[in-house]
Amino acid sequence: MADQDDWATNANEALNISFIQAGQNSPAILSTFHPKFTYPIFGEEESIFGYQGLNINLRFAAHDLQPNVSVKYEKEFKAVGEIEALNIEDALREWIPTIAFRQPAEYESQIQQDATAKDWKPPGELLEEYTSRGRNFVIYSGDLTDHAIRQLIDRIQILVSFFIEGGTPIPLDDQDWSLARWKAFFMYDALLSVDRKTNSRDRYERLSSLPSPQTSPYSLVGYSTTYRFLPHEPRSIDPKTSLKPQNFALPPLDPFSLSTLPARDRISQFLILPSHQNHSHGTHLFKTITRLFLADPTTTEITVEDPNEAFDDLRDYCDYARLTSNGTFSQITFPSTPLQGLDPKLFAKTRGTRVPTSRLLDLPLLSSLRHKNKIAPRQFARLVEMHLLSRLPLSVRQSGTTRITRKARSAGEEDRQWYYWRLLLKQRIYKKNKDVLKQLDRLERVEKCEEAVGAQAGDYERLLRKMEGRKGGGVKADQENGDAEAANGVLADGGKGRRDRGKRKVLDDEEEELEGTPEPKRAREGAADG
Repeated sequence: MADQDDWATNANEALNISFIQAGQNSPAILSTFHPKFTYPIFGEEESIFGYQGLNINLRFAAHDLQPNVSVKYEKEFKAVGEIEALNIEDALREWIPTIAFRQPAEYESQIQQDATAKDWKPPGELLEEYTSRGRNFVIYSGDLTDHAIRQLIDRIQILVSFFIEGGTPIPLDDQDWSLARWKAFFMYDALLSVDRKTNSRDRYERLSSLPSPQTSPYSLVGYSTTYRFLPHEPRSIDPKTSLKPQNFALPPLDPFSLSTLPARDRISQFLILPSHQNHSHGTHLFKTITRLFLADPTTTEITVEDPNEAFDDLRDYCDYARLTSNGTFSQITFPSTPLQGLDPKLFAKTRGTRVPTSRLLDLPLLSSLRHKNKIAPRQFARLVEMHLLSRLPLSVRQSGTTRITRKARSAGEEDRQWYYWRLLLKQRIYKKNKDVLKQLDRLERVEKCEEAVGAQAGDYERLLRKMEGRKGGGVKADQENGDAEAANGVLADGGKGRRDRGKRKVLDDEEEELEGTPEPKRAREGAADG
């Protein structure tokens, strides 16, 4: 066994991922990094048996993402019976296109001599342009029925398994009507400048700093995919008339597009390359996706599929900033006095009195604002809770329950609002976990609710501090809040993945923990994205 251990290599350390472009005399490396996870390919232990001095190079052309794999090693284990070295290329074949297994010299020659690279443009529609740190960035989008977009996804989506724990590649051999429900968004660093003669964004000049006349000015920064769900809206059936003959309209003879039907658009994968993280590119990409769907009259809701903690933070920041700037939050307030027609039960001293929390906020208004902003119910509730919390003085928020022993009968307006806030949060947590809480005795139930409220309030405080830090802007703010830009934590298949992912749990009713209680980080190196 000791001898076999000598032939085991950590797959994460052995695998080097690089993005390259044509250089002066040979391909130039723009960035190199290691994967965070390799267990989907090399097993749960993330170990490769049978080599010493192993080095796996996975390279991508920075513009059109042509891949190449090369495997080098100093020694290979000689087979003993059924024990033999892992065939690395065979292990990778189901994850990347066959073109990736060309000889490295052939690949490098093509990169260096590709005359089409200098005029290559990202496929799809240009959605956004912005400048950061003196460099230009662009975001293009299109659906997977576009062959060029599908080809880019086919080449790059192995990174989903390397950086999104539990993520799986998108099946690209589906029918067109299904592929049309997928959108891809590609963000590129564009070494281009506006043509000064025309001052038009329709014409660009290549910057002279490019290393070769054959070098493409585009290099990938990150990408995201979204999927369009058609929600089922069940009709209420009147039992008195359901058995009677009903008139109904036949489907139209002319074919129609699914894109014309109301739908929820869900962000499924979201990846910013490690070499470009902590520079606010994740924020730009998320906001661009959101703007596109906000402008689409057929999109009823923008959702996210199983986000990790880093993506939760990114989403919270972007949504919170949007609801602040568009005036949504200015319409949401607590009652300023205890005498605005609120139910007397709010002030009752009797234990067990059912408190009418629906009277604390304008529920029809909240529903209208949520639909207008196309935000999922739970996410909107969290944003409203953060907003209402931010309006309270820090001294009140840090007081715990010491200032609200009289609850709604507290003399101070801010103390009453602190009580209202905790009451609403406690109600949401209880409703989410009522099946579990009902199994506990009253004292334990109260204790669990209080713990969950405290944990959620603490997390909101963390987010509010981070948002306040971002208001200062600049490089320092980006670096201090950069964990949200490494938001590589959205699954493509909705599965839970093969491991705990070190994220705040979005609990189902069956799970035996309270929503708002942070889940412990995984006890292993390379903890979940943050």
